[in-house]
Amino acid sequence: MRKIVVGIDVGTTKIAVFIAEKKENNEIHILGMGRVDSYGVERGVVKNIEDTAKSIKTAVKEAEEMSGEIVEEVYVGIAGHHIRSKQHRGNIIIHEEEHIITKGDVDRLISEQYAILMEHGEQIIDVIPQNYIVDNDSPTINPVGRSGKCLAGDFHLITGNVTNIQNIYRSVTLAGYKVKRLVLEPIASAESVVDDDEKNAGICLVDIGGGTTDVAIFHGGIIRHTAVIPLAGNVITDDIIDCCSIIRSQAEALKKNFGACLETPTSANEIISIPGFRGRDPKEISVEQLTKVINYRVTQILEQVLYELVNTGYDKKLIAGVVLTGGGAKIKDIDKYTEFILGLDARIGTPQEHLSGTITEEMKHPMHATGIGLILKAIQDLDEKQSSCLIEENKKEENQEEQINPEESVVKKKRFGKKIEDFLRGIIGEGKE
Repeated sequence: MRKIVVGIDVGTTKIAVFIAEKKENNEIHILGMGRVDSYGVERGVVKNIEDTAKSIKTAVKEAEEMSGEIVEEVYVGIAGHHIRSKQHRGNIIIHEEEHIITKGDVDRLISEQYAILMEHGEQIIDVIPQNYIVDNDSPTINPVGRSGKCLAGDFHLITGNVTNIQNIYRSVTLAGYKVKRLVLEPIASAESVVDDDEKNAGICLVDIGGGTTDVAIFHGGIIRHTAVIPLAGNVITDDIIDCCSIIRSQAEALKKNFGACLETPTSANEIISIPGFRGRDPKEISVEQLTKVINYRVTQILEQVLYELVNTGYDKKLIAGVVLTGGGAKIKDIDKYTEFILGLDARIGTPQEHLSGTITEEMKHPMHATGIGLILKAIQDLDEKQSSCLIEENKKEENQEEQINPEESVVKKKRFGKKIEDFLRGIIGEGKE
């Protein structure tokens, strides 16, 4: 059975669609990609449903034509200044005597957290476990197999405005597709640019998009904090427009081709000539002036990131430092300037390391970290679903065999154990020739 997934990054400046397939050798191939300018989205929030739907449909059609596949269900990224996060502890009571905690108990505990009472107009998007406690014992990452009557957990809740969440669903539905799952964009981006070792050591993802800068802090292999900063690439462009008195397309070109965070010894002597508007004389802009404008806003963004780190207590715990991604990560010297402001090692995260096959330069761009992260997240869900189906299938077989022939049921368990072992080896890439 083919494993084909679709991810849609609904951004402020672009709509990007990726269609991918996981091969039998566990390689992930991009089958198709579509990218169009985004209309109807402001600072990561859908404002005009019809315009957004048209942009989504156009981008999906491009990806379909490239891949030869038909899109029905999609994974969609969500961001915007309405996103909030909070810590919460929940628990369930198990009435069965001498009960051993199962995965079903853990799933029930997580599921019940979605039903907790929220403020008016707020909805839970995701529930991320931090640790579990069985009968007030010490916290553990995996409680399955322990004996107890009370299973509690600490959770990181990600919430958003109900209207803004529904607008994403309505836009995708109007375009003709079904939302399989909403994924917070920094979590998706992390899938494509951060590895497990970094998550364990402690790392801060900073995704500088067009409308917002998304932050995700990982430590001990678990996401510990998320935040959305309402400053990003578009604000930098607006500053260039105001300071240099030029139009948006020219400001974007200046930012992409000559933008930098740090001045050089020759910056004051370097001049950029901008064609005059509608036949007027060319406008001259110094690189020094451009750099100062960009440096001012980048400083504001990074100071907000530093606030999140200090406020959560992780500013001294991130051994792996910071990874910068998103379109803003292409600004020259932003990694060096990040190290200066945050006092942590920094690198630029590009999303191609998890892919195989034909990888274009376009796919390697940091601005596609979210889109590619969405397909990685979708494939993870498919693998987990397949594993759960195998377990359920075995349980049914065991029950039937134990009723008919207790001796043969023992043989069945051994066969299933080998089946699960082979399946897990396939996921983690073991057993390759």
